[in-house]
Amino acid sequence: MSVQLYDTHSRSVQALPSESDHPLRFYCCGPTVYGPAHIGNFRTFLIQDTLRRVLEVDGYTVKHVRNITDVDDKTIRRSQEEGLPLNKFTAKWTDKFHADCTALNMLPPSVEPSAVDHIPQQIALVEQLVAKGHAYATEDGSVYFRVSSFDNYGSLSKLKQRELQTQNENSAGELNDADEYDRESVTDFALWKSRKPEDGDNYWQSPWGEGRPGWHLECSAMVDSAFEGETIDLHGGGIDLCFPHHENEIAQSECAHGHAFCNHWFHSAHLMVEGAKMSKSLGNLYTLDDLREKGFSPMVVRYTLIAGSYRQQLNFTFDGLHASQSALLKLERFAESLLAVTGEDKAAMPNYTSKDAPADFGRLAKAWDALRNNLNTAACLGAIFGVIGSNPAASLDADGARELLKAFGSLLYALGINLFTAEETKVDAPENILAMAQQRWDAKQAKDWAKADELRDALLAEGWVVKDRKDGFDLEAQ
Repeated sequence: MSVQLYDTHSRSVQALPSESDHPLRFYCCGPTVYGPAHIGNFRTFLIQDTLRRVLEVDGYTVKHVRNITDVDDKTIRRSQEEGLPLNKFTAKWTDKFHADCTALNMLPPSVEPSAVDHIPQQIALVEQLVAKGHAYATEDGSVYFRVSSFDNYGSLSKLKQRELQTQNENSAGELNDADEYDRESVTDFALWKSRKPEDGDNYWQSPWGEGRPGWHLECSAMVDSAFEGETIDLHGGGIDLCFPHHENEIAQSECAHGHAFCNHWFHSAHLMVEGAKMSKSLGNLYTLDDLREKGFSPMVVRYTLIAGSYRQQLNFTFDGLHASQSALLKLERFAESLLAVTGEDKAAMPNYTSKDAPADFGRLAKAWDALRNNLNTAACLGAIFGVIGSNPAASLDADGARELLKAFGSLLYALGINLFTAEETKVDAPENILAMAQQRWDAKQAKDWAKADELRDALLAEGWVVKDRKDGFDLEAQ
């Protein structure tokens, strides 16, 4: 049985092809590099990374392509504001994105094309569309795609032609400011944008004059380049990209090449923060660095962002981060209990964390089946903790513990979770917490047990656990 995954186009769970003469072709819309990616961006990228890992554990060979958008309205505007050449500006934020990906234990894509590097391919694609009557140039040297020329437009997002009054709002009901348009109510979208004074030196020569590509065009050109013009198996992105971005990719590619663009569409739902929509005005556009400064390791962030269903909105909370810390500790204690039976310590755990899946997942079969059935990470984790609760180490011999560790390790690889990274999670407690912990220690030394217990409970309520040593105490965020 193949891995099953919900397909946005058919609105149903479909099997991904498991046997083919080529790797599974998986394209993901990557970051626009004009600043640090926030946790909403990373939820989508982490879900895609988890799916790729599941496929690899299941035996698939995956060609994973994730692009870098290094030219659009935002990158040009921000680079101009900072007085930097576009390439230096975007290189800085591309490097930051890569560093965050590494910290979050994300696999690097097989290919990572950039929009700027594919300007010639984008121009050639526009020329094809103009020649076939699917696009037209305007007097100012811009080129637009003629939506009315593509009868299948709207099939992915299920928007009917009469509803396509504007390209200014995306499928999540948000302002589509990724590529800004000069006209309000128009169904046609920009393929090539004529040079404007505010673009500065960021323009290229084309048959229509100086200008730059529209935002939607780049992915079609990069898919063509990475997959040699073939139909791709799987395309991922956030649900906000379904319309207009992915709808426009389909239109451009299918009109240019005359065959299906993609067989399966994979979209991730939005992220809420403490029950509110993410926005600059609310100050909740958290980055990985923001959360690290608050004492949460990248592994805790990863666990939190992948633990819920990718098709449902995730409400990201600090209580949830604390719960993830506790969950990771339970996973570590489980691993330690099995390693103790084998006579090994935690240094041996990476030997078990592998994409080389065992023939039989045994007690963890339900957890593995959950991942293969529409990437149900919540059910997977629930099944793992169900096994942990049964304390299997108490009844296993060394060989049995090793077999269970192999299955557990493959699940950890699929989820992208590295255990025993406690050094990353150590934080400096706030002064009021340190003072409270010291008061508890002093109460214990004075044998005032009631006060010590009261202060311990107060620390727990603040999210801190006190661990006593012979000569003092340690504080851990819970």
